[in-house]
Amino acid sequence: MARPSNTLADGVVVLSPLGWDDVEPYLAGEDAELVRWLNGGRGNRATVRAHVRRAIERWADDGPKLSFGIRVDGGSVLAGTIDAELDRGAGRAGLAYGIYPAFRRRGLATRAVRLASRYLAERGDVHGISIDVDPANVPSIGVARRAGFRFVRHVVDDEGDFDRYELVVRAPVVPAPPPLPRHGRR
Repeated sequence: MARPSNTLADGVVVLSPLGWDDVEPYLAGEDAELVRWLNGGRGNRATVRAHVRRAIERWADDGPKLSFGIRVDGGSVLAGTIDAELDRGAGRAGLAYGIYPAFRRRGLATRAVRLASRYLAERGDVHGISIDVDPANVPSIGVARRAGFRFVRHVVDDEGDFDRYELVVRAPVVPAPPPLPRHGRR
């Protein structure tokens, strides 16, 4: 199956796979909010390098987890990350995202979620996308809603409790062919 380009842009945000040049900006951008809501612990050069190495390998293998850098300034500045976790058997994907402090409150996360959702829809093997959000993470709830995701349920499992937001991926509409001429007219 042909895959869409793994670099996406909307005129403000560029999404492209994480690479080795992202290690230092990744470390510099990590703060207490990212650790709390996304990372689960502070990174160091070795752990971030290992993460980037796995990200590069997973892109080469087409998943199951695909890590994008969220970039601004024409793609030259790393402003955060967004991961798409594929569940091919279920035709679903989950998104997780974080924006570095200097770039927050500009709508970049919402733009990144929309771009990643478009990428997943264009793949053809994803029919539903979810975002799991801690109910106390009000900014992330806003991102999910602004990107078109709808609350579906509160989940309690062995990893904690969270609210699940979902987006149904619809197949692109193909226009009907023009009608054939009637009665020999053109």
